[in-house]
Amino acid sequence: MNAQHLRILKDLLSLPTAPFAEHRIIDYVRAFCRERTGVRFTQDRFGNVLLRLGRARRRPLVLAAHMDHPGFIAERMIGKELVRAAWHGGVEPAYFIGAKVRFFSGSQPVRGEVVRIQTAVIPGPAQRRERVTRADIRVAREVKTGAVGMWNFPDTAIRGHRIRARGCDDIAGVAAALACVDELVRRHGSPNLCVLLTRAEEVGFAGAIAAANDRSLPADAIIVAIECSAERPHVRMGSGPILRVGDHTSVFTPAATAWCRTIAETVATTDSTFTFQRALMDGGTCESSVYCEFGYAATGVCIALGNYHNMAASRRRLTPETVDLRDWTNMVRWFVAMATTETRYDGTQPGLRRRLRNLGRRYHAALKATARTPGRVSHPEPTR
Repeated sequence: MNAQHLRILKDLLSLPTAPFAEHRIIDYVRAFCRERTGVRFTQDRFGNVLLRLGRARRRPLVLAAHMDHPGFIAERMIGKELVRAAWHGGVEPAYFIGAKVRFFSGSQPVRGEVVRIQTAVIPGPAQRRERVTRADIRVAREVKTGAVGMWNFPDTAIRGHRIRARGCDDIAGVAAALACVDELVRRHGSPNLCVLLTRAEEVGFAGAIAAANDRSLPADAIIVAIECSAERPHVRMGSGPILRVGDHTSVFTPAATAWCRTIAETVATTDSTFTFQRALMDGGTCESSVYCEFGYAATGVCIALGNYHNMAASRRRLTPETVDLRDWTNMVRWFVAMATTETRYDGTQPGLRRRLRNLGRRYHAALKATARTPGRVSHPEPTR
């Protein structure tokens, strides 16, 4: 594994983040760009980050990932050793009481324990569910207003092929996009790549909706949204990154998905260590559905995630998230291939139009001959 890429991943996974409080991630990305020639850093009026690399010689490829993970934001001290904090993100209420928290406040973290929660009922299409909105947390000392709080897990650690962290979703996706940029800069090529890093995905795609509605991206962009998606029975960690054909809400742009698949198959023919999967990841909804709904050609690539949103369902306890480093490395390799491929995206599925035309020619005469009078049809020779 590329040592520089691993450093980017570990650096980012060590930073605190939460919806509406992604500033530490943004600062890291800004410094990353300053150290690399030809990478342009901008932010839209909503704070989403846009990186540009190369010149627009063809339809731009956009790698999109979100910079937040479910977490707390300290509101105020309500007692000498009690802080009230807003909670943003999808973690079930049953996991909170007694859970250990780490606030990143000042030079040293402040540890605490959740003693009370406030919840609200969120109406849904199938059922009404309860979501935590605030928590009162007993702490050892004062927590500054605005400090980010995350679950108090050990720092990022690697064991074998697995990396464990406070929040892989979707910081590992951000790291994959930056590792791709790093590799392209090192090669001194001229790809046409944009990276969109969005804010507050965990509350309902707030940053992605704002960027799409504000047309922060070129209208003809091909968007590949990056995610860490809960492991499913048919897709497992260690079996490669996953080409996500759709999510719980929608099916993504078929032609964009097919283009990504074609590139992956090309990489696989020259690199025996490259593997990938293709699946409908319907455990939740991701930003790809947002981009598709706003008229963009969009698809998704994800890696399988263990302990989604830090919930170990089998044990009903909070625990670090886990991803497989082989999956992550192959995802970076795939993105580099997308950014440098000579296979142009034209809005059609590569090879499908040709196969359909051949089938059409094969049965053209038989269709005409039997249009009004059913008759015996001789089977034509296969068309190649």
